Amino acid sequence: MKIVIATTPAPGHVNPMLGIARILVAEGHDVLAFTGRDFQKRVEAIGATFRPIPASADQDVVDPFSKYLEFKTLPPGLELLRVIIERLFVDNIPAQHHGLQRMLQEISADILIGDDCFLGLLPTLLSPASTRPPIVCFGTSILHWPREDGVPDFLGLLPAASPGEHAATIREHDRIVHQPLARRLNQCLEALGVGPLATPPFEAMVRLADTYWQLTVPSFEFPRSLPSSVNFIGSLPIIPNQAPIPPWADDLDGTRKVVLVTQGTVANHDFNLLVAPTLAALAEERDILVVVTAGGRPVADIPGPIPRNARLASYLPFEWILPRADVFVTNGGYGSVNQALSFGVPLVCAGLTEDKADVNMRVGWFEVGINLETNTPTPLSLRNAVRTVLDSERYRRRASRMAQQFRMIDTRGEIVREIGQLSQKMADRPRAARMPAK
Repeated sequence: MKIVIATTPAPGHVNPMLGIARILVAEGHDVLAFTGRDFQKRVEAIGATFRPIPASADQDVVDPFSKYLEFKTLPPGLELLRVIIERLFVDNIPAQHHGLQRMLQEISADILIGDDCFLGLLPTLLSPASTRPPIVCFGTSILHWPREDGVPDFLGLLPAASPGEHAATIREHDRIVHQPLARRLNQCLEALGVGPLATPPFEAMVRLADTYWQLTVPSFEFPRSLPSSVNFIGSLPIIPNQAPIPPWADDLDGTRKVVLVTQGTVANHDFNLLVAPTLAALAEERDILVVVTAGGRPVADIPGPIPRNARLASYLPFEWILPRADVFVTNGGYGSVNQALSFGVPLVCAGLTEDKADVNMRVGWFEVGINLETNTPTPLSLRNAVRTVLDSERYRRRASRMAQQFRMIDTRGEIVREIGQLSQKMADRPRAARMPAK
Protein backbone atom coordinates (compact mmCIF):
# COMPACT_ATOMS: atom_id res chain seq x y z
CA MET A 1 0.00 0.00 0.00
CA LYS A 2 1.25 3.50 -0.85
CA ILE A 3 1.24 5.91 2.09
CA VAL A 4 2.26 9.58 1.92
CA ILE A 5 3.23 11.38 5.15
CA ALA A 6 3.29 15.18 4.90
CA THR A 7 5.17 16.82 7.73
CA THR A 8 6.05 20.30 8.95
CA PRO A 9 9.83 20.66 8.44
CA ALA A 10 10.82 20.90 12.09
CA PRO A 11 12.39 18.23 14.36
CA GLY A 12 9.44 18.08 16.76
CA HIS A 13 7.19 17.13 13.85
CA VAL A 14 9.60 15.07 11.74
CA ASN A 15 10.82 12.89 14.61
CA PRO A 16 7.37 11.35 15.29
CA MET A 17 6.79 11.11 11.54
CA LEU A 18 9.94 8.98 11.29
CA GLY A 19 8.68 6.77 14.11
CA ILE A 20 5.36 6.22 12.33
CA ALA A 21 7.01 5.72 8.95
CA ARG A 22 9.43 3.16 10.38
CA ILE A 23 6.52 1.07 11.68
CA LEU A 24 4.72 1.23 8.34
CA VAL A 25 7.84 0.37 6.33
CA ALA A 26 8.38 -2.66 8.58
CA GLU A 27 4.81 -3.72 7.77
CA GLY A 28 5.70 -3.76 4.07
CA HIS A 29 4.04 -0.49 3.03
CA ASP A 30 5.53 1.84 0.43
CA VAL A 31 6.02 5.05 2.46
CA LEU A 32 6.83 8.46 1.00
CA ALA A 33 7.76 11.37 3.28
CA PHE A 34 6.95 14.88 2.08
CA THR A 35 8.94 17.31 4.22
CA GLY A 36 11.99 19.61 4.41
CA ARG A 37 15.23 18.93 2.58
CA ASP A 38 17.29 18.83 5.78
CA PHE A 39 15.60 15.55 6.71
CA GLN A 40 16.24 13.60 3.50
CA LYS A 41 19.00 11.37 4.90
CA ARG A 42 16.98 10.47 7.97
CA VAL A 43 13.94 9.60 5.86
CA GLU A 44 15.95 7.39 3.53
CA ALA A 45 17.77 5.73 6.44
CA ILE A 46 14.51 4.12 7.62
CA GLY A 47 13.67 2.84 4.15
CA ALA A 48 11.13 5.48 3.12
CA THR A 49 11.15 7.59 -0.05
CA PHE A 50 11.83 11.32 0.28
CA ARG A 51 10.13 14.16 -1.58
CA PRO A 52 10.89 17.80 -0.69
CA ILE A 53 8.18 20.28 0.08
CA PRO A 54 8.34 23.50 -2.00
CA ALA A 55 11.27 25.70 -1.02
CA SER A 56 8.98 28.58 -0.04
CA ALA A 57 7.37 26.37 2.64
CA ASP A 58 10.66 24.94 3.92
CA GLN A 59 12.48 26.44 6.87
CA ASP A 60 15.89 26.60 8.50
CA VAL A 61 16.06 23.78 11.05
CA VAL A 62 18.62 25.57 13.21
CA ASP A 63 16.77 28.92 13.18
CA PRO A 64 13.17 28.40 11.98
CA PHE A 65 12.38 32.07 12.65
CA SER A 66 15.28 33.41 10.56
CA LYS A 67 13.18 34.79 7.70
CA TYR A 68 10.57 36.42 9.94
CA LEU A 69 12.11 39.55 11.43
CA GLU A 70 8.90 40.50 13.27
CA PHE A 71 9.28 37.38 15.44
CA LYS A 72 12.36 39.02 16.97
CA THR A 73 10.91 42.51 17.34
CA LEU A 74 7.41 41.88 18.68
CA PRO A 75 7.20 41.45 22.46
CA PRO A 76 5.79 38.20 23.87
CA GLY A 77 2.01 38.27 23.86
CA LEU A 78 -1.11 37.68 21.84
CA GLU A 79 -0.02 39.68 18.79
CA LEU A 80 3.20 37.69 18.50
CA LEU A 81 1.22 34.45 18.86
CA ARG A 82 -1.07 35.45 15.98
CA VAL A 83 1.81 36.51 13.74
CA ILE A 84 3.68 33.24 14.34
CA ILE A 85 0.61 31.14 13.45
CA GLU A 86 -0.02 33.25 10.35
CA ARG A 87 3.54 33.26 9.01
CA LEU A 88 4.67 29.76 9.89
CA PHE A 89 1.46 27.86 9.21
CA VAL A 90 -1.38 29.70 7.45
CA ASP A 91 0.76 31.49 4.85
CA ASN A 92 2.37 28.18 3.83
CA ILE A 93 -0.97 26.51 3.02
CA PRO A 94 -0.95 27.25 -0.75
CA ALA A 95 2.61 26.01 -1.34
CA GLN A 96 2.09 22.93 0.83
CA HIS A 97 -1.25 22.14 -0.80
CA HIS A 98 -0.12 22.58 -4.42
CA GLY A 99 3.07 20.61 -3.84
CA LEU A 100 1.15 17.81 -2.15
CA GLN A 101 -1.48 17.64 -4.90
CA ARG A 102 1.14 17.47 -7.64
CA MET A 103 2.70 14.54 -5.87
CA LEU A 104 -0.63 12.79 -5.26
CA GLN A 105 -1.52 13.07 -8.94
CA GLU A 106 1.76 11.32 -9.69
CA ILE A 107 1.71 8.49 -7.17
CA SER A 108 -2.01 7.97 -6.28
CA ALA A 109 -1.61 7.36 -2.54
CA ASP A 110 -3.86 4.91 -0.74
CA ILE A 111 -3.60 6.76 2.59
CA LEU A 112 -2.45 10.27 3.44
CA ILE A 113 -0.94 11.08 6.85
CA GLY A 114 0.01 14.51 8.19
CA ASP A 115 1.05 16.16 11.41
CA ASP A 116 -1.31 18.47 13.27
CA CYS A 117 0.40 21.66 12.04
CA PHE A 118 0.71 20.79 8.34
CA LEU A 119 -2.18 23.07 7.40
CA GLY A 120 -1.61 22.41 3.70
CA LEU A 121 -3.85 19.39 4.33
CA LEU A 122 -6.88 21.56 5.08
CA PRO A 123 -8.01 22.03 1.43
CA THR A 124 -7.89 18.25 0.95
CA LEU A 125 -9.66 17.61 4.25
CA LEU A 126 -12.39 20.04 3.17
CA SER A 127 -12.96 18.25 -0.12
CA PRO A 128 -15.50 15.37 -0.34
CA ALA A 129 -14.18 12.23 1.33
CA SER A 130 -15.14 10.19 -1.74
CA THR A 131 -12.66 12.14 -3.89
CA ARG A 132 -9.56 11.80 -1.72
CA PRO A 133 -7.57 9.15 0.15
CA PRO A 134 -8.39 8.54 3.82
CA ILE A 135 -6.49 11.05 5.96
CA VAL A 136 -4.80 10.43 9.31
CA CYS A 137 -3.43 13.30 11.38
CA PHE A 138 -1.08 12.87 14.32
CA GLY A 139 -0.77 15.30 17.22
CA THR A 140 2.78 16.47 17.89
CA SER A 141 1.56 18.96 20.48
CA ILE A 142 -1.23 19.36 23.01
CA LEU A 143 -4.61 18.11 21.83
CA HIS A 144 -6.16 20.96 19.83
CA TRP A 145 -9.71 20.62 21.07
CA PRO A 146 -11.91 23.09 23.01
CA ARG A 147 -11.50 23.02 26.77
CA GLU A 148 -14.56 23.10 28.99
CA ASP A 149 -13.54 26.51 30.35
CA GLY A 150 -13.16 27.92 26.82
CA VAL A 151 -9.47 28.81 27.16
CA PRO A 152 -7.69 28.78 23.76
CA ASP A 153 -4.47 26.90 23.07
CA PHE A 154 -0.97 28.28 23.68
CA LEU A 155 -1.80 30.52 26.66
CA GLY A 156 -0.61 28.14 29.38
CA LEU A 157 -3.58 28.90 31.65
CA LEU A 158 -4.66 26.42 34.30
CA PRO A 159 -8.25 25.17 34.18
CA ALA A 160 -10.63 27.79 35.55
CA ALA A 161 -11.42 27.36 39.22
CA SER A 162 -14.69 29.26 38.85
CA PRO A 163 -17.02 30.22 35.96
CA GLY A 164 -15.81 33.26 34.06
CA GLU A 165 -12.33 33.28 35.62
CA HIS A 166 -10.62 33.58 32.22
CA ALA A 167 -13.40 35.50 30.45
CA ALA A 168 -11.40 38.70 29.92
CA THR A 169 -8.44 36.78 28.50
CA ILE A 170 -10.71 34.82 26.16
CA ARG A 171 -12.23 38.06 24.84
CA GLU A 172 -8.80 39.58 24.25
CA HIS A 173 -7.65 36.43 22.46
CA ASP A 174 -10.73 36.51 20.25
CA ARG A 175 -10.07 40.14 19.28
CA ILE A 176 -6.30 39.97 18.79
CA VAL A 177 -5.77 36.38 17.62
CA HIS A 178 -8.86 34.44 16.59
CA GLN A 179 -10.79 36.93 14.49
CA PRO A 180 -7.89 38.30 12.38
CA LEU A 181 -6.43 34.81 12.04
CA ALA A 182 -9.79 33.45 10.85
CA ARG A 183 -10.04 36.19 8.21
CA ARG A 184 -6.56 35.47 6.90
CA LEU A 185 -7.14 31.70 6.92
CA ASN A 186 -10.48 31.86 5.14
CA GLN A 187 -9.16 34.26 2.50
CA CYS A 188 -6.43 31.72 1.81
CA LEU A 189 -8.89 28.82 1.64
CA GLU A 190 -11.29 30.77 -0.56
CA ALA A 191 -8.50 31.37 -3.07
CA LEU A 192 -8.05 27.59 -3.18
CA GLY A 193 -11.76 27.02 -3.74
CA VAL A 194 -12.69 25.59 -0.33
CA GLY A 195 -13.91 26.70 3.06
CA PRO A 196 -14.72 28.69 5.03
CA LEU A 197 -13.78 27.29 8.43
CA ALA A 198 -15.62 28.31 11.58
CA THR A 199 -13.02 26.83 13.94
CA PRO A 200 -9.32 27.59 14.60
CA PRO A 201 -7.06 25.82 12.07
CA PHE A 202 -5.44 23.33 14.43
CA GLU A 203 -8.80 22.34 15.88
CA ALA A 204 -10.03 21.82 12.31
CA MET A 205 -7.24 19.29 11.76
CA VAL A 206 -8.64 17.22 14.65
CA ARG A 207 -12.25 17.73 13.60
CA LEU A 208 -11.83 16.88 9.89
CA ALA A 209 -9.33 13.99 9.96
CA ASP A 210 -10.71 10.49 9.37
CA THR A 211 -8.44 9.32 12.20
CA TYR A 212 -6.49 11.44 14.67
CA TRP A 213 -3.57 9.96 16.65
CA GLN A 214 -2.68 11.89 19.81
CA LEU A 215 0.84 10.96 20.88
CA THR A 216 0.27 10.70 24.61
CA VAL A 217 -2.02 8.99 27.14
CA PRO A 218 -5.49 10.25 28.16
CA SER A 219 -4.25 11.14 31.66
CA PHE A 220 -1.94 13.81 30.22
CA GLU A 221 -4.93 15.64 28.76
CA PHE A 222 -7.91 17.36 30.34
CA PRO A 223 -11.11 15.25 30.27
CA ARG A 224 -13.67 16.44 27.73
CA SER A 225 -15.97 15.06 25.06
CA LEU A 226 -13.89 14.12 22.00
CA PRO A 227 -14.72 12.88 18.49
CA SER A 228 -14.63 9.10 18.09
CA SER A 229 -11.84 9.59 15.54
CA VAL A 230 -9.39 10.67 18.28
CA ASN A 231 -7.21 7.85 19.55
CA PHE A 232 -4.54 8.25 22.24
CA ILE A 233 -1.74 6.00 21.01
CA GLY A 234 0.95 6.66 23.62
CA SER A 235 4.56 7.47 22.85
CA LEU A 236 6.18 6.20 19.67
CA PRO A 237 9.08 3.78 20.08
CA ILE A 238 12.36 5.69 20.05
CA ILE A 239 14.33 4.94 16.89
CA PRO A 240 17.48 3.25 18.24
CA ASN A 241 21.10 4.15 17.51
CA GLN A 242 20.37 7.72 16.43
CA ALA A 243 23.38 8.81 18.49
CA PRO A 244 26.38 6.96 19.96
CA ILE A 245 26.67 6.09 23.64
CA PRO A 246 29.04 8.71 25.09
CA PRO A 247 32.58 7.85 26.23
CA TRP A 248 31.68 8.79 29.81
CA ALA A 249 28.83 6.26 29.97
CA ASP A 250 30.44 4.30 32.83
CA ASP A 251 30.14 7.35 35.08
CA LEU A 252 26.41 6.59 35.31
CA ASP A 253 27.08 3.74 37.72
CA GLY A 254 24.21 4.35 40.13
CA THR A 255 26.25 6.08 42.84
CA ARG A 256 24.79 9.50 41.99
CA LYS A 257 21.38 10.73 40.92
CA VAL A 258 21.24 11.60 37.21
CA VAL A 259 19.69 14.90 36.12
CA LEU A 260 19.20 15.09 32.36
CA VAL A 261 19.07 18.59 30.86
CA THR A 262 18.10 19.73 27.37
CA GLN A 263 16.71 22.76 25.53
CA GLY A 264 15.62 20.57 22.62
CA THR A 265 16.44 21.30 18.98
CA VAL A 266 14.50 24.53 18.33
CA ALA A 267 14.72 26.81 21.38
CA ASN A 268 18.39 26.06 22.00
CA HIS A 269 19.88 29.15 20.34
CA ASP A 270 20.82 30.51 23.79
CA PHE A 271 22.04 27.97 26.34
CA ASN A 272 21.98 30.70 29.00
CA LEU A 273 18.21 30.25 29.21
CA LEU A 274 18.17 26.78 30.82
CA VAL A 275 21.35 24.71 30.36
CA ALA A 276 23.80 27.17 31.90
CA PRO A 277 21.67 28.07 34.94
CA THR A 278 21.02 24.36 35.60
CA LEU A 279 24.74 23.62 35.50
CA ALA A 280 25.34 26.49 37.92
CA ALA A 281 22.45 25.41 40.14
CA LEU A 282 23.72 21.88 40.62
CA ALA A 283 27.50 22.44 40.50
CA GLU A 284 27.95 21.82 44.24
CA GLU A 285 25.52 18.91 44.53
CA ARG A 286 27.88 16.02 45.15
CA ASP A 287 25.16 13.38 44.94
CA ILE A 288 24.11 14.52 41.44
CA LEU A 289 25.54 13.92 37.98
CA VAL A 290 24.26 16.50 35.48
CA VAL A 291 23.96 15.15 31.92
CA VAL A 292 23.47 17.74 29.17
CA THR A 293 22.48 17.06 25.58
CA ALA A 294 22.95 20.08 23.32
CA GLY A 295 20.25 19.14 20.80
CA GLY A 296 22.74 18.73 17.97
CA ARG A 297 24.80 21.84 18.64
CA PRO A 298 28.51 21.48 19.54
CA VAL A 299 29.12 21.10 23.27
CA ALA A 300 31.70 23.90 22.94
CA ASP A 301 28.74 26.26 22.54
CA ILE A 302 27.67 25.59 26.13
CA PRO A 303 28.94 28.55 28.16
CA GLY A 304 31.37 27.79 30.96
CA PRO A 305 32.57 27.12 33.45
CA ILE A 306 31.53 23.48 33.19
CA PRO A 307 31.23 21.90 36.67
CA ARG A 308 33.09 18.71 37.51
CA ASN A 309 29.81 16.86 38.01
CA ALA A 310 28.61 17.62 34.46
CA ARG A 311 28.78 15.38 31.38
CA LEU A 312 28.07 16.86 27.95
CA ALA A 313 27.08 15.49 24.54
CA SER A 314 25.84 17.02 21.31
CA TYR A 315 23.27 14.24 20.99
CA LEU A 316 22.37 11.37 23.28
CA PRO A 317 20.44 8.17 22.56
CA PHE A 318 17.26 8.71 24.58
CA GLU A 319 16.54 4.98 24.72
CA TRP A 320 19.82 4.70 26.68
CA ILE A 321 19.72 7.79 28.90
CA LEU A 322 16.05 7.96 29.97
CA PRO A 323 16.08 4.65 31.91
CA ARG A 324 19.08 6.06 33.83
CA ALA A 325 17.64 9.51 34.55
CA ASP A 326 16.11 10.50 37.88
CA VAL A 327 14.90 13.96 36.79
CA PHE A 328 14.49 15.56 33.37
CA VAL A 329 15.07 19.33 33.21
CA THR A 330 13.56 20.67 29.99
CA ASN A 331 12.01 23.72 28.37
CA GLY A 332 9.01 21.55 27.52
CA GLY A 333 9.09 20.02 24.05
CA TYR A 334 5.97 17.87 23.75
CA GLY A 335 7.71 14.83 22.31
CA SER A 336 10.56 14.69 24.83
CA VAL A 337 8.21 15.32 27.76
CA ASN A 338 6.04 12.37 26.74
CA GLN A 339 9.09 10.19 26.16
CA ALA A 340 10.32 10.99 29.67
CA LEU A 341 6.92 10.23 31.16
CA SER A 342 6.75 6.93 29.28
CA PHE A 343 9.88 5.96 31.24
CA GLY A 344 8.45 7.29 34.52
CA VAL A 345 10.93 10.17 34.76
CA PRO A 346 9.58 13.24 36.62
CA LEU A 347 10.32 16.68 35.25
CA VAL A 348 11.36 20.22 36.02
CA CYS A 349 10.10 22.52 33.24
CA ALA A 350 10.93 26.10 32.30
CA GLY A 351 9.65 27.33 28.93
CA LEU A 352 6.94 29.59 27.50
CA THR A 353 7.63 29.64 23.75
CA GLU A 354 5.70 27.76 21.02
CA ASP A 355 3.39 25.27 22.80
CA LYS A 356 5.66 24.92 25.83
CA ALA A 357 3.54 27.00 28.20
CA ASP A 358 0.64 24.57 27.69
CA VAL A 359 2.84 21.47 27.88
CA ASN A 360 4.54 22.61 31.08
CA MET A 361 1.23 23.68 32.61
CA ARG A 362 0.07 20.07 32.19
CA VAL A 363 3.26 18.80 33.88
CA GLY A 364 2.49 20.89 36.95
CA TRP A 365 -1.28 20.30 36.92
CA PHE A 366 -0.93 16.51 36.78
CA GLU A 367 1.92 16.65 39.34
CA VAL A 368 4.40 14.67 37.26
CA GLY A 369 6.92 17.44 37.83
CA ILE A 370 7.38 21.11 38.65
CA ASN A 371 6.54 23.91 36.24
CA LEU A 372 8.65 27.00 36.92
CA GLU A 373 6.40 29.10 34.65
CA THR A 374 9.22 31.12 33.11
CA ASN A 375 11.60 31.23 30.16
CA THR A 376 14.47 32.42 32.34
CA PRO A 377 14.72 30.36 35.53
CA THR A 378 17.30 31.33 38.12
CA PRO A 379 19.88 28.83 39.40
CA LEU A 380 18.24 29.03 42.84
CA SER A 381 14.76 28.17 41.52
CA LEU A 382 16.20 25.31 39.46
CA ARG A 383 18.17 23.90 42.37
CA ASN A 384 15.14 24.05 44.67
CA ALA A 385 12.91 22.39 42.06
CA VAL A 386 15.38 19.61 41.25
CA ARG A 387 16.01 18.90 44.94
CA THR A 388 12.26 18.85 45.63
CA VAL A 389 11.65 16.32 42.86
CA LEU A 390 14.62 14.18 43.91
CA ASP A 391 13.91 14.27 47.65
CA SER A 392 10.17 13.60 47.45
CA GLU A 393 8.45 10.45 46.24
CA ARG A 394 5.42 12.46 45.16
CA TYR A 395 6.50 13.35 41.63
CA ARG A 396 8.26 10.05 40.97
CA ARG A 397 5.12 8.18 42.04
CA ARG A 398 2.88 10.26 39.74
CA ALA A 399 5.27 9.85 36.81
CA SER A 400 5.47 6.10 37.44
CA ARG A 401 1.69 5.81 37.32
CA MET A 402 1.62 7.64 34.02
CA ALA A 403 4.37 5.36 32.69
CA GLN A 404 2.13 2.37 33.50
CA GLN A 405 -0.56 3.89 31.29
CA PHE A 406 1.93 4.33 28.45
CA ARG A 407 2.89 0.67 28.79
CA MET A 408 -0.75 -0.39 28.53
CA ILE A 409 -0.97 1.07 25.02
CA ASP A 410 0.37 -0.97 22.12
CA THR A 411 1.37 2.02 20.01
CA ARG A 412 2.66 -0.02 17.11
CA GLY A 413 -0.39 -2.27 17.18
CA GLU A 414 -2.79 0.71 17.21
CA ILE A 415 -1.09 2.24 14.16
CA VAL A 416 -1.10 -1.02 12.24
CA ARG A 417 -4.72 -1.76 13.18
CA GLU A 418 -6.09 1.62 12.14
CA ILE A 419 -4.09 1.73 8.92
CA GLY A 420 -5.56 -1.68 8.12
CA GLN A 421 -9.08 -0.40 8.74
CA LEU A 422 -8.55 2.64 6.50
CA SER A 423 -6.99 0.45 3.85
CA GLN A 424 -10.07 -1.75 3.82
CA LYS A 425 -12.34 1.30 3.47
CA MET A 426 -10.24 2.44 0.53
CA ALA A 427 -10.40 -0.98 -1.08
CA ASP A 428 -14.19 -1.01 -0.74
CA ARG A 429 -14.57 2.22 -2.72
CA PRO A 430 -15.39 2.15 -6.42
CA ARG A 431 -12.12 2.50 -8.32
CA ALA A 432 -13.20 5.78 -9.97
CA ALA A 433 -13.59 7.38 -6.55
CA ARG A 434 -10.00 6.75 -5.47
CA MET A 435 -8.41 9.64 -7.31
CA PRO A 436 -7.09 12.45 -5.10
CA ALA A 437 -8.75 15.84 -5.13
CA LYS A 438 -7.14 18.46 -7.36
